[in-house]
Amino acid sequence: MASKFEIYTDRAKGERWRLKAGNGEIVAVSEAYTTRYAAKQSAQKVKDWASGATIVEIN
Repeated sequence: MASKFEIYTDRAKGERWRLKAGNGEIVAVSEAYTTRYAAKQSAQKVKDWASGATIVEIN
């Protein structure tokens, strides 16, 4: 199973996305947005940016 972004409404009625790994584990959750569209746009940006991201160790 591939990883996926899920767009959902939280208990406080905010719109969020969560990233689930292929095994179903939640690996990231967004802040709350006021609209589902904004949450979806945020998920798309993270998806686009992650492919070019580097890993940096901070001591």
